[in-house]
Amino acid sequence: MPSLDFEVEKQSFRDYYNGNHGLLDGAKSSFITLVNSLIRASSDIALSKIEGRVKDRDECIKKFSEKYKASLEANAQEYRILDHITDLIGVRVVCLYEDDIEKIKDLLSVHFEVIDITDKIAQIENTENSFGYKGLHLDLKLNEKRKELPEYSQFVDLGFEVQVRTIIQDSWSVLDHKIKYKKSIPINLKRRINSLAALFEVADREFREIRNATEESIKAEDIPQEQITRESDQIEAGEAPPRFKPSSLNAFSFLKIAHHFFNEFDFEARKVDEFTEEVVSLKPDISRGKFNFYIRENISKVKRYKEFFEESNQNEKFNPYAVIRHCLYLGDKEIFAKLLPGQSAETFEVWLADNG
Repeated sequence: MPSLDFEVEKQSFRDYYNGNHGLLDGAKSSFITLVNSLIRASSDIALSKIEGRVKDRDECIKKFSEKYKASLEANAQEYRILDHITDLIGVRVVCLYEDDIEKIKDLLSVHFEVIDITDKIAQIENTENSFGYKGLHLDLKLNEKRKELPEYSQFVDLGFEVQVRTIIQDSWSVLDHKIKYKKSIPINLKRRINSLAALFEVADREFREIRNATEESIKAEDIPQEQITRESDQIEAGEAPPRFKPSSLNAFSFLKIAHHFFNEFDFEARKVDEFTEEVVSLKPDISRGKFNFYIRENISKVKRYKEFFEESNQNEKFNPYAVIRHCLYLGDKEIFAKLLPGQSAETFEVWLADNG
């Protein structure tokens, strides 16, 4: 029963915590798994990590004492400490981009009962000279539909808090907790902390803008393959129209062309970046049309060599990057000789001599 006796309520909370820690830890793991699966099922949300914890028992009592005790006792309002600790079970969702925070909030609001929402982003942005991390806090409980599922039967009465932050906000929160005496410090130190916080805000915004610009660049290269083919034909035949400026090869046009020839292969962004850089370093003026031409004109012969190679070297695979390397080498052996290091070029030349 609730009371106004802090010592009694403190012991009552300790008894509850000690007796139910296993249940709380199981709920934490279950909620992490559920939140993770829900968000990752939404393919347009990029996550950094999802983690959780059961709040330390004495930290809970300290939080209650600092935040609620005085007000409740001043109003002679009986209490149970447990009723005021909404983050006893906590889940932290760290995403990559600012605009994903709202998407995650909307997604979780559909699948859980929302008890409360605390928007620390708005709180910080609307307060001058305020320090602290940004983020969105959601107090949630299982909704009626999930309460009926047997795997959640033990947790139907348990609420939990979800903190949603970007990876930049999460980094700032770690640093923010290491900065001492933020309130009563000289003005020059406050300015420096504000400057640091502003840099993190700029980083968050720029990270999102770079993503948007990258997506726009990918869309710009999403042109019909027929157009790239025409560019290849015009460049090779020397029939480019007046003032025609070939589009330089970059990671986005490489991906467009590579997907055309190898539509079932998953081209990892990092490898695309590295390979495109390697090709451009050897031929800085290479255009997407010329790159397409090299592959188109030589891929049939290289695929025949691929069959020979894999039959002779059963433990090695000739992936699309290897095919492209050999196509470029055939297109211009002098420029692209470095794409086939060591024995690779010699083995290829021997096969060419025998197979024309």
